[in-house]
Amino acid sequence: MSRQAAENIIVIKNLNFYYGQFQALKNINLEIKARRITALIGPSGCGKSTFLRTLNRMNDLIEGARAEGEIWFDGKNIFSPETDLLELRRRVGMVFQRPNPFPLSIADNVTYGLRVHGHFDRLFLEERLYWSLKAVNLWDELKDRLNESALNLTGEQQQRLCIARLLAVQPEVVLMDEPCSALDPVATARIEDLMRELRENYTIIIVTHNMQQAARVSDYTGYFLLGELVEFGDTNQIFTSPRDKRTEDYITGRFG
Repeated sequence: MSRQAAENIIVIKNLNFYYGQFQALKNINLEIKARRITALIGPSGCGKSTFLRTLNRMNDLIEGARAEGEIWFDGKNIFSPETDLLELRRRVGMVFQRPNPFPLSIADNVTYGLRVHGHFDRLFLEERLYWSLKAVNLWDELKDRLNESALNLTGEQQQRLCIARLLAVQPEVVLMDEPCSALDPVATARIEDLMRELRENYTIIIVTHNMQQAARVSDYTGYFLLGELVEFGDTNQIFTSPRDKRTEDYITGRFG
């Protein structure tokens, strides 16, 4: 699929978000392209992680949080009362800042979400286990250790396992909130390589404080500041010729 031919998979219209009286997001309008990597950058507390969590309504779990506006996914506004949140979070899944494997075996970690969604056929689970671990380049490393606790894995293996657990339920969009912040540079490079491979089949949206990472892996970049989306565009354009001086100040290190 060419860049020009990429379709919008998520469209955000006039999104405002509040934690009680505090407005964390201010009138966000954005179109996310399918099967591309979109990076969200900006200083701490600027709203980028809040924005990421609105895309599968994870913020609903926070007392006093509320959203205004529209987020369209697959032709439907996800804020509609008819939205099935379990199904939404299957299709728009999240990988968190720190690996969060369950205190279960490697195999049970990967198939956990499938069982939550009502899949119990042994052959089906085994096939999806193989497919998911293969997709994150873990099968050859772990095929003889599937009954071991996932907590015995390295941090990078745990993060890839969490991605495999997400892929097992066949999402369309993968949200990543600082997925490499707890990893060393070598492990970070392997996760970045994995992101590039996954882009062939998934839409990836990543929050990162690492501007070099955003420049390396993403197709599009958005710069957030004080709850506003200051600028959004092709990653190369954002990093070489930003249109907004606030973006330029952040990227060149004069601010943030």
